[in-house]
Amino acid sequence: MKHLDLTLTISKSIPSFPGSPSPQFISWSSIKDDGYNLELLFLSSHTGTHLDAPYHFAEKGAKIHQIPLTRLVGNALLIKIKKVKDQTITKNDLLEFERKNGKIQNFSSIIFFTDWQKNLKKKFYFTNNPGLSKSATDYLVSKKINLVGIDSPSIDLGIDKSFTAHKILAKNNILIVENLSNLEKIHTLEFNFIILPLKLKDATGSPVRAIASY
Repeated sequence: MKHLDLTLTISKSIPSFPGSPSPQFISWSSIKDDGYNLELLFLSSHTGTHLDAPYHFAEKGAKIHQIPLTRLVGNALLIKIKKVKDQTITKNDLLEFERKNGKIQNFSSIIFFTDWQKNLKKKFYFTNNPGLSKSATDYLVSKKINLVGIDSPSIDLGIDKSFTAHKILAKNNILIVENLSNLEKIHTLEFNFIILPLKLKDATGSPVRAIASY
């Protein structure tokens, strides 16, 4: 079995969502002065590869510390649909996938590879990224999906300032994982995943360590 890290490395230089602060690593202790090295971290809870709790867009939604482990470990279906600037993943894309590969089962976890991650360092990464159309989002809701992940910075189009897909998924208690990396290295239709956020009390999201096994 192979294990693959699907996680971006968080550093001071990692691109951040417009309006969010860049991560800061603040030196606090040193071996010379204190006998050990230690740093303080200052960053958004939605930095890098991260999990959105439903509470991010649903006032009564589950918060990060309330998400059970059973939803964060399991089997995922990898849907590879290359997309370009401002292009949506549509319901027809999902139906075509099902025609070729069989029905998406209820309660599945779905990971989308759009090939957008290659644009991480480009200025338009956060503003023109692909995302789910409303029809595709509604179709996933009809399947009672557990989790939806994507290799772009948002499950919504970058140009969608209403966060349509986020709101629909959050309202239906569906988890969202964004900024996944290395999905192009997975050549199987399904893989086992572990996506572990920090257990942050009452938080809307958390950076995660995401791992695939296949």
